[in-house]
Amino acid sequence: MDKHTREEAEKAFGRLLDIMDTLREKCPWDSKQTNQSLKSNTIEEVYELVDALTEENDHEICKELGDVLMHIVFYSIFGREKGTFDIVDVCDKVCDKLKFRHPHIYGNVVATTPQQIEDNWEQIKQKEKDGNKTVLSGVPKALPSLIKAYRIQDKARHVGFDWKQKEQVWVKVKEEISEFEAEISNMDEDKAEAEFGDVLFSLINAARLYNINPDNALERTNRKFIRRFNYLESKTIAQGKKLKDMNLSEMDQIWNEAKEHNL
Repeated sequence: MDKHTREEAEKAFGRLLDIMDTLREKCPWDSKQTNQSLKSNTIEEVYELVDALTEENDHEICKELGDVLMHIVFYSIFGREKGTFDIVDVCDKVCDKLKFRHPHIYGNVVATTPQQIEDNWEQIKQKEKDGNKTVLSGVPKALPSLIKAYRIQDKARHVGFDWKQKEQVWVKVKEEISEFEAEISNMDEDKAEAEFGDVLFSLINAARLYNINPDNALERTNRKFIRRFNYLESKTIAQGKKLKDMNLSEMDQIWNEAKEHNL
């Protein structure tokens, strides 16, 4: 596929802006939308994009990126109507931010490794006029808990709050598992829940230290389980049986077949 020119890109974006303005004015559904009414749709679109990215499906990635871009334009229209900002302000703000946060490109700061650049990024964010006032203030409250834990730990790392040697994390993991087991033995559900959270948090920390994205890792396991369970279910149906009528030994036999088939 040939690369489009800058002129074609600008024309395509201008076409999107024109269409969105027309829909906002003439479409009964588009004309009644607000920040709040569109919010849940936006979340759904982003998850659909993540699905496409996970599947490495370029056709779907392109399609879902368009949907997300449409939402960005939509929110910019809302801002323009309120007189607070428009799409130009959105573009200018992100351009200014990118230049400010890349002083090794647009300034005289020396940073030659991804780690140095990442560390500088976090420090610069706290210096910005409207930036994060504390180390952890930039972590969105609405992030899924697993991703939020990873981001919290990563931000703490940038200011030196981390193990000197990554192997030390396993002492903490074992300690948290022991505390969880103790509360399970005590039959204290509330404390057990709190300790289980600590177990997860320590394991996410371990993943971070070993350069494993815990969300990606868990999603791989989710998909693997789905593939194997679907195999188990389809094989059971083919045998004229129902899963609920089978014992665990019978199900394990088919489950192991799925593993042998690398599902």
